[in-house]
Amino acid sequence: TEKIIQTAIEEKVDVIGLSGLITPSLDEMVHIADELQRQNLDFPLLIGGATTSKAHTAVKIDPKYKNTVVHVNDASRAVGVVSSLINKEKSTGYSLELKKEYEEFREKFLNRQIEKEYIPLEEARKSKFTIDWENEEIFTPKNLGVQIIENQNLEELLPFIDWSPFFRSWDFHGKYPNILDDKVVGVQATELFADAQKMLKKILDEKLLTAKAVFGFFPANSNEFDDIELKNGSEEFTFRTLRQQLKKSDGKEYLALSDFIAPKNLGKEDYVGAFCVTAGFGTDELAKKYENEHDDYNAIMVKALADRFAEAFAEFLHKKVRTEIWGYASDEDLGNEELISEKYKGIRPAPGYPACPDHLEKQTIWELMKVKENIGVELTESLAMFPTASVSGYYFGNPK
Repeated sequence: TEKIIQTAIEEKVDVIGLSGLITPSLDEMVHIADELQRQNLDFPLLIGGATTSKAHTAVKIDPKYKNTVVHVNDASRAVGVVSSLINKEKSTGYSLELKKEYEEFREKFLNRQIEKEYIPLEEARKSKFTIDWENEEIFTPKNLGVQIIENQNLEELLPFIDWSPFFRSWDFHGKYPNILDDKVVGVQATELFADAQKMLKKILDEKLLTAKAVFGFFPANSNEFDDIELKNGSEEFTFRTLRQQLKKSDGKEYLALSDFIAPKNLGKEDYVGAFCVTAGFGTDELAKKYENEHDDYNAIMVKALADRFAEAFAEFLHKKVRTEIWGYASDEDLGNEELISEKYKGIRPAPGYPACPDHLEKQTIWELMKVKENIGVELTESLAMFPTASVSGYYFGNPK
C-alpha cells in the first residue's frame, strides 16, 4: 500500500489501477482505499482482475473513499473509463454518476442479502461425514516422499488442454469447440484459435517455455480438530482443514477435507499427496519481448497459453498419480471431457478455493516439499504463486 501511494504521489499520476488475482487481494484493495481517504488524496481508483466484481467494489471499497472508485470488468474497457476520468469537462459529472450508481447498487444488494445462519463448530463436528474405516480399502502409494520433474515434455500435455477458459480470458464466452461455430463470436473465435495454434507451434518448436513439477505422497492421519497430520521422513507437518458450519437441513453432513483421511485413533495408516506444477518459466521473458515490440496481442497470447499449459500439466500429472504413481485407479479410462468434468476417483483441491479457502496452507505445502528450492516457484507476500502460470494443491485418493 505504501509503495503504491508513494509512487502515485511522486509520479503525479492521473489514476491508480488495482488488479486482484486471488481473494486476499480483495481485502488489500479495501485497505488501499481506506489509506487514500486517511491521507486525504484524490486519485481515482480503478478496480479490476479475476476475483473482483461490481458488487465487491460497490459494497466494500466505494464507501471507504470519497473520491471515484470504478470497477472495470475487462481490460479492454479501461480506455473508455480512464478517458472519462481525465477529461476535465466530463470527470466531475462522471464521478458523481458513479457514486450515485454504486450507492443504489449497494442499497439493493444489502437489502437482498439473507442473514446466513451458522452452527457452532462442536455441533458441526458431531455431524461430520463418516466412513467405515474398518472396511475401507486404503491404497499405499508406490513411492512415498517427494518427486521432481525437471523438464516436462509440453507435447505430452496437449491432449489435456481445456480450451474453454482460454476463450474466456479474451472475453469470448462459450464452450470449445462449439464457440468456433457461434453465430455472434464464431468468426473472431476461429481467428483467435488459429493464432493460438501458431504461437503454440512456435513455443513447442523453439522450446520457449519450461514446465516443472514437484509432488509427493506422505503417511497421514486426521485428528479430532479437523487437521491432517502427516510425515515426510522424520519431519511432521499439519494441513489444517475447515469444517462447513453454514446451517443445513436435518440429517445433512458438515464436511471437512480431513473426513476423507483415516483417524489417528484407529491405528490405520492413510496417505495424502501434495503438488505444485508450473509452465511459467520463460513466459515473462517472451511476453516482455513482444511488449518491447509493441505487440500486446502476442504478449497476452503467451500468458494465456502458459496458463493453459499449467492447468493441463496439473490434469496430466493427476492422471499419472491416479493410474500409475499412487495407482488407486489403475483401470481408469476417461476422455478429455470427462477429465474436465472431474469424473475421476479422488480430488486435487487447492488452497484458496471453497474446499480449503485459506491461502496460508500453501506455506505448508511449500515447506513440506521445498517447492522454491526444488523447482523455483515462489509465493508472493499475498500468497500468489510466481511464475503465475502455476497450480498447486493436495491429492486425496479416497473414492468417496
